[in-house]
Amino acid sequence: MTDQLPTPRGRLTAGKELSGLTWLRVGGPAEWLFQPADAEDLADFLAALDPAMPVFPMGVGSNLIVRDGGMRGVVVKLGRPFMDITVDGDLVTAGAAALDARVARAAADAGIDLTFLRTIPGSLGGALRMNAGCYGSYVADHFVSAEVILRDGTATTLTRDDIQFAYRQTDIPEGATILSVTLRGGSGDSAALHARMEEQLAKRDATQPTKALTAGSTFRNPAGFSSTGRADDTHDLKAWKVIDEAGMRGATRGGAQMSEMHSNFLVNKGGATAADLEGLGEEVRKRVFQTQGIELVWEIMRVGEPVDK
Repeated sequence: MTDQLPTPRGRLTAGKELSGLTWLRVGGPAEWLFQPADAEDLADFLAALDPAMPVFPMGVGSNLIVRDGGMRGVVVKLGRPFMDITVDGDLVTAGAAALDARVARAAADAGIDLTFLRTIPGSLGGALRMNAGCYGSYVADHFVSAEVILRDGTATTLTRDDIQFAYRQTDIPEGATILSVTLRGGSGDSAALHARMEEQLAKRDATQPTKALTAGSTFRNPAGFSSTGRADDTHDLKAWKVIDEAGMRGATRGGAQMSEMHSNFLVNKGGATAADLEGLGEEVRKRVFQTQGIELVWEIMRVGEPVDK
């Protein structure tokens, strides 16, 4: 099957190591890594690709564990052609590869309040796919539309009527690659918006291991849900709290650790494998369930194959 891959204008690399493309710095190789030249290149490639070939769109690897055996099929990674940001009135349209922090800053420059994005790690495509949020705001609250290319190469526009949003997830079709996202923000004073983001950054850096190799929050908060799928962020039951009560703050496995600074952060202390990180996470889930009857749900996406033993 790999002998019959389409020939794109972009870069197609066999056996590309993915560890250097994830924030946790772990993971085996992609069978193929495709970096399309533009949207048309991606659409043509997917349309010609054998439908049996798995396709995984990858962002900046901020919320991802790639297992040590790597990934079969084609990993699609968008680059510079998918980073543009434009503003039109109260609408901000950004390429899926644009970093959330950069989108927040560009919006603030234009007096548009998307400040909740500033401290969310990763790119806007990933933020849409997982309905990222903080400070009581979610992508769902601001979402207008998204340009995507489906697995068969079809280009389409998704609106609010096409996506079901839930806490830390959406039902965007499997294999679909998000190209750009349009969000609507409220108006605000540019200087005040930038000042608010600086305060948010200071608070984050004081409470989270931002200088360590992490992938953000490991588990979703086991909070209540409303009928719209929104989480109750004011709920007392937080993932870090139940992890602490299970005695797993600072727990280690190989080079992996549940952070001493914030126990809902998995940290690569040096030399960790994906198996170390995922295994420690599963140990935490087991201990929390045993001690409190609460089943933690992974927020970090885990993909790929384990190493054959």
